[in-house]
Amino acid sequence: MNHIVRHKLDSLGYQFVPEQYLPEGKNEYHLRNLQNGGNAGYRQLNAQEIEILVRNRNQSDNWNNIFVSEAFNPELVKNCKFFGLIRIGKLEPFYLEFHNLRMPVGLYNSIIISCDIGDNAVIDNVNYLAHYIIGNEVMIMNVNEMTTSSTAKFGNGIVKDGEDEQIRIFLELCNENGGRSVIPFNGMLPGDAYLWAKYRADKKLLDRFKTFTEARFDKQRGYYGKVGDRSIIKNTNMIKDVWIGSDAYIKGANKLKNLTINSIPKASTQIGEGCEMVNGIIGYGCRIFYGVKAVRFVMASHSQLKYGARLINSYLGNNATISCCEVLNSLIFPAHEQHHNNSFLCAALVMGQSNMAAGATIGSNHNSRGADGEIVAGRGFWPGLCVSLKHNSRFPSFTIMAKGDYPAELDIKIPFSLVSNNVSKDKLVVMPGYWFLYNMYALARNSWKSADRDKRVEKVQSLEYGYLAPDSVQEMEEGLKIMELAVGKAFLEQVSGKTDITDKQARETGLSLLLNNDPQIDTLLVTVNGWENTNRIVQLVKVRKAWGIFRKMIVFHAVNCLYELCPASPENFDQFVQGRSSKKWQNVGGQLMPEETLKELISSIKSKKINSWADVHAFYTTQAADYNKQKCFHAWNVYFNVFRKKAATFTAEDLVTLANEAIATREWIAGAIYASREKDYNNPFRNMLYDSEAERDEVIGKLEENSFIQLEQEELKKYRKQLRQWLKKIKIPA
Repeated sequence: MNHIVRHKLDSLGYQFVPEQYLPEGKNEYHLRNLQNGGNAGYRQLNAQEIEILVRNRNQSDNWNNIFVSEAFNPELVKNCKFFGLIRIGKLEPFYLEFHNLRMPVGLYNSIIISCDIGDNAVIDNVNYLAHYIIGNEVMIMNVNEMTTSSTAKFGNGIVKDGEDEQIRIFLELCNENGGRSVIPFNGMLPGDAYLWAKYRADKKLLDRFKTFTEARFDKQRGYYGKVGDRSIIKNTNMIKDVWIGSDAYIKGANKLKNLTINSIPKASTQIGEGCEMVNGIIGYGCRIFYGVKAVRFVMASHSQLKYGARLINSYLGNNATISCCEVLNSLIFPAHEQHHNNSFLCAALVMGQSNMAAGATIGSNHNSRGADGEIVAGRGFWPGLCVSLKHNSRFPSFTIMAKGDYPAELDIKIPFSLVSNNVSKDKLVVMPGYWFLYNMYALARNSWKSADRDKRVEKVQSLEYGYLAPDSVQEMEEGLKIMELAVGKAFLEQVSGKTDITDKQARETGLSLLLNNDPQIDTLLVTVNGWENTNRIVQLVKVRKAWGIFRKMIVFHAVNCLYELCPASPENFDQFVQGRSSKKWQNVGGQLMPEETLKELISSIKSKKINSWADVHAFYTTQAADYNKQKCFHAWNVYFNVFRKKAATFTAEDLVTLANEAIATREWIAGAIYASREKDYNNPFRNMLYDSEAERDEVIGKLEENSFIQLEQEELKKYRKQLRQWLKKIKIPA
């Protein structure tokens, strides 16, 4: 039976905060007054204004509890019922227009309970509006219910005075069993979510994170909901316990409950038709349209949900888009793309610049024994059509998965690889360096568009979008070792007939073969162990080409890092070439940092040198300022390790040689970008749909007019010119 309680009508709009939760000497309006300045600038109605209001079919439980500004026009209030303390700003004879919607300023056909209403607002046909602070020039029309409770948390994972801990909202990220749960809060960055979800064994650190979060919010009951200046809300069914920033646009939503909707003039947020969103934080500049369902979530700034997408128990990073699909229990770093109705992402940590194809099933626990498995994928993860993966699996940076149902757990260890399941020969095939060899256009364009689409107003975390960066380069360094070992072992076993082989012997043999670019390598069956949880073969292909390109890219990256760090002159290059660097880097929410720096952050949090999330964010900013120098140190450390050279003996002549190699590599990259796109124009199966080249070019555009290819050609010219000028400044001893 529904429990319905009867109260006296004259109490409607009052006793918002139960008396036992009011601080001593405070009334139910004390927090509301803090939020909106109290009665300053308002006055009570005069007799003539009350007469006009009554004539216009308005009602109030107590006209003395309605306060208005000096510019209040009672003729602009019609057919409304007022209960509780009401404050109304200017009402002047204007109409407001937004997207061809024109509405007269004023309050019409609404029930308004204990609200503050700003200057020249439009409120029309709002069936129930209670305990809200409405900004200036706000338009609210055709809303069924819009109310705030005294325990409103606006999507933050906090508990109010007198509430049970059991009601606290958690986000169960990365794992369906809740073992990596975090407490959401307004302003949570991808790095915050990662640190909290990752370091679960460090209880002291987790306690500090909870303390930081609790300290951001007041436990008192009685905060009002808010609608910021110039926000538009229309044709919406239910809004409860929602804080809305300025310049937001909400139209046709079904249900919005327990949310913070961040919005400002430079980054307005929009929520459209059929959306239902509960228990979440929505960042600045987000777009949410057409039947979206989101529960227990955080959307970082400038992210998008569209076309029936479902986002549950997940964090979606900045500048990411999810359409038409289901995402559960996942932590997604910035620049994620997922556009297709039948793709599914669950219990995954996806580290950004990722792209999910149609039919991809990533992290479904239905093909594992328990609901506690996880998927971890580095930057640039691209699972192809109808890819199905099994928990637990791990992938390095820029892994692309070919179409297929992968039968066992995977631990791929070389970046930039194409992974494919060869069913006919019952083996897993991995092609290292696939992106460089065959799809440079997509790789380069992915990095460019990720940076180009970064619309964040406040870039607290410095996000890395380049495909050559400390995370991918350190994986390339390890990948070279793996390839050398695998080639040497294959050669010694298959050609020399040896069986008792040490790793040192195998690697030195493989290195020698690869250094000589020996074509015999291509005839070997090169295999690795521990990459798939089966007994079948895991084969590496195109190893000779991949090994050479990896080394070329490591040189290219090192030279570029040095140029970025001191573009004016390489005169003091030795101090950057010989700097010490961490061997291991971490991706902390899209921001790369040395492992030692991350350990310093964690130590400072636990030792109370860092005492708030604001301090953590300041650490991110400080670290970002030093990133280029640290990246340069790392790049050259990798170079010296890979090429077995010593920094102390590195000379200006060596730098000139490597810089010229970098120019040649940049020219090769531009050529590879063009060639990988040109294949689409030379493919007879693509051309068969067109009667002529003219028709094809009208449909898909001319190759020479491709905007990205043109951009790359311009960048190549600029790079060649700038680097040659830079080289002239290097002082070489006579």
